[in-house]
Amino acid sequence: MPLQRSNTADKFIVDRRKPHRNSDVARAVRKTRDRLSQQAGNLDFDRELLKLHARAMTSGAVVIPLLVLAIAAAGRLAGVGNEIGLWALFTLTSYTIVVFMARRIERTEAAELNPLQAQREFLVGHFLCGLGWAWFVLLGCNACAVDQFQVVKAVVLLFAMAGTAVMASSLSGALLATFAVPVALYAYAGVKLWMPVEAIMAGLLVVSLPFFAYIARHLNRSSLMLLSFRSETDALIAEVETAKSMSDEARRRAEDANLAKSRFLASMSHELRTPLNAILGFSEVMANEVLGPMSNPTYRDYAHDVHDSGQHLLDLINEILDLSRIEAGRYQLNEEPVMLLHIVEDCCHMMELKARNKDIRVVQDFEQTLPRLFADERAVRQITLNLLSNAIKFTATGGEIRVRVGWTAGGGQYISIKDNGPGIPEDEIPIVLSAFGQGSIAIKSAEQGTGLGLPIVQGLLAMHGGEFELHSKLREGTEAIAIFPLSRVMEELPALPTAAVAARRR
Repeated sequence: MPLQRSNTADKFIVDRRKPHRNSDVARAVRKTRDRLSQQAGNLDFDRELLKLHARAMTSGAVVIPLLVLAIAAAGRLAGVGNEIGLWALFTLTSYTIVVFMARRIERTEAAELNPLQAQREFLVGHFLCGLGWAWFVLLGCNACAVDQFQVVKAVVLLFAMAGTAVMASSLSGALLATFAVPVALYAYAGVKLWMPVEAIMAGLLVVSLPFFAYIARHLNRSSLMLLSFRSETDALIAEVETAKSMSDEARRRAEDANLAKSRFLASMSHELRTPLNAILGFSEVMANEVLGPMSNPTYRDYAHDVHDSGQHLLDLINEILDLSRIEAGRYQLNEEPVMLLHIVEDCCHMMELKARNKDIRVVQDFEQTLPRLFADERAVRQITLNLLSNAIKFTATGGEIRVRVGWTAGGGQYISIKDNGPGIPEDEIPIVLSAFGQGSIAIKSAEQGTGLGLPIVQGLLAMHGGEFELHSKLREGTEAIAIFPLSRVMEELPALPTAAVAARRR
């Protein structure tokens, strides 16, 4: 059976599952996501993309120069001449300039970068590298023993384009700035010579340039999306940390307020109990006419009323203190082996006179073979008396209360107190389980009570590791079940052998 728990702090039900309580937070998060998703024109993203491009250029600084050196060495072996050495020197110088710019930007703080100026400088550097590749396209080799020299140059350009598309994908336009002029020159030379192979390679280069540009653009979008996700994650983490700090501060204030409440209750209990004991004592002396009869019987009735009111106030103070100690975790359990059956029987005998005054029949249905519980006897008595008192209070004259004690399905033990009173509406069960909560029937019938009995029962059972269940239907009655877990049930030990049996064994 599900455990009914209160979600309210007072006697009014508040539906905390309504979405309007989190609408402001959801709106703020959605606004942050929309702001972060606006990638175009975002200076922070432009700076981060420049940083990514700078890191890619510095980490791959040796890839293209090694390709250039390999081409220069192969050209010298093939007999190109000194011109290829000059080309290699110019191209390496251009790439060195780009790498130095990348290192300078990588060392600069992102907030100090001017994205437009840095992007312009990078594109100029890549254009210089493109001039080097354009010079490579114009290189001739009349004395070379290599056939199809133009095809070899086209293959080299394809490799260089592929490497540049991967490394320079974070900078839009870098691939076109580098290879637009070399590809145009190669296509012009292929059309001019009108050789089939050269024409095919020229067409391949012309098609490859937009293809690699398309790949670079998609890599750029992927980098931009990763930056967007990272920025959104950082913003959400910042919001969570802010909310956590606010929650910690609120919890600290709540703990301070709870400590102040406990101190106030502790001091007020002493200040209130002292005059209350005097009021109870003197009113009892006057009501019982210990010092002599009263000439006016009305005064004697007033003394009884004063005594009853003082006793009610004292019970209220004791219950408030018990509940505050339970909530603060300062309620000390004096645990010992107890018989649940005997405790419930004693409580039934104690409440028998009160039930008899209302002509209520208390039916006891106990299992007789229950082992001991390891529990606090005072707490178990308080649980039973609170439940019995509620049942008697709300059961009509001539009603019936059934008290059961037995085993649970999980091997624990339970106390069940069921009455045939008016019952509790289902929507009011959280109210009666809350502190100072009273149902509509209790309010209409003006039954005297504090609304602390069931919260104290829940707290005491929770300290024992148990559960409390409350089931009720209108005009059918209410059943309150206090469940003690299996861990509280003590196993019965075998009896020790007598002296005669021990002597016989010897």
